[in-house]
Amino acid sequence: MIYLAYFIFIFSVVQMIIAIINLLFKQVFVNITTNFKGLVSVLIPARNEEKNIARLIKDLQEQDYQNIEIIIFNDLSSDNTAEIVFELSKLDNRIKLINSDGLPDGWLGKNFACHSLSEYAKGDCFLFLDADVRISKDIILNTITISEKYVLGLLSIFPTQIMVTTGEWVTVPNMNYILLSLLPLVLVRKSKFPSLAAANGQFMLFNSVKYREIHPHEKMKKNRVEDIEIARYFKRNNIKIACITGLRAIQCRMYEGFNEAVNGFSKNVITFFGNSFVSAIAFWLLTTFGFLVVLFSLSRFIFILYLLVFIITRVIISVISHQNILYNLLFLIPQQIALGLFIYKALINKLKKQYEWKGRRLF
Repeated sequence: MIYLAYFIFIFSVVQMIIAIINLLFKQVFVNITTNFKGLVSVLIPARNEEKNIARLIKDLQEQDYQNIEIIIFNDLSSDNTAEIVFELSKLDNRIKLINSDGLPDGWLGKNFACHSLSEYAKGDCFLFLDADVRISKDIILNTITISEKYVLGLLSIFPTQIMVTTGEWVTVPNMNYILLSLLPLVLVRKSKFPSLAAANGQFMLFNSVKYREIHPHEKMKKNRVEDIEIARYFKRNNIKIACITGLRAIQCRMYEGFNEAVNGFSKNVITFFGNSFVSAIAFWLLTTFGFLVVLFSLSRFIFILYLLVFIITRVIISVISHQNILYNLLFLIPQQIALGLFIYKALINKLKKQYEWKGRRLF
């Protein structure tokens, strides 16, 4: 038991070190310039997004960089998404509405929407955005500059999350806790190992030449977590990628309430652990009950040190993520319970093949 206790303690220290690395190497937009003049295709899959789509289009119209086309794929929406986009397209000829004819066999909805959008796109860069994000006026120009600087095939951003309800505070911060305590994001760009890859489908900026060569959404057409798998595929094929977080320039209210968050995160939580349920469960057990092993096996000094390391890690991740530190500490135990629920629900969905999202069954 004492060896397990030391392992848990060392693991917590490693998490803290990774969090510190992510803090020190956090990307900021300062004094960056570019000579880029090309067309940017902004590609937005939209299914029942009447609450969000007009706000995102307004953000795009107010961009510092104006050489853009905005293409929205209406994925069989049952609300007024299509009508809103159509009316806006009358006022701005850069806006184009594509209506789906139906989901072909063998495809998942978002993957087909993104692939279809790419077929209409004419730009030198393809920027895929989820309809529920909000973006600052300089984000297109700044991210293109970063992409050019590092010669990237893909640049992805984890948005700053907007959380309103208690249920969201209990669930949503888990995503950044896992990501920023296990993966030094600078290595996504610097390392060649595909296992050190990450991406978020809410913001994915592709070099269009690389995209057209590979057609990544078509290759991942059956994959529920296509964003991460695309990132890994690019690295396996020696295409440089980068992933950044902690930017106020892009924000998103990812889920509205506890149940929606649990349902959403159960879709992709296992992917953060290399698609291994064993690793996911081990991580949850170590971070939830590890303090008991340390408490009863090691000295009081080491136990206090362990708690300090654990709390410092949470504080650093909250700072990087622009999340309320006090809330994350107050909700620490419920967050751990919620993480266990994500993993449990992911396992049940896998066994029963019953995952559903936005009215569609995903297998």
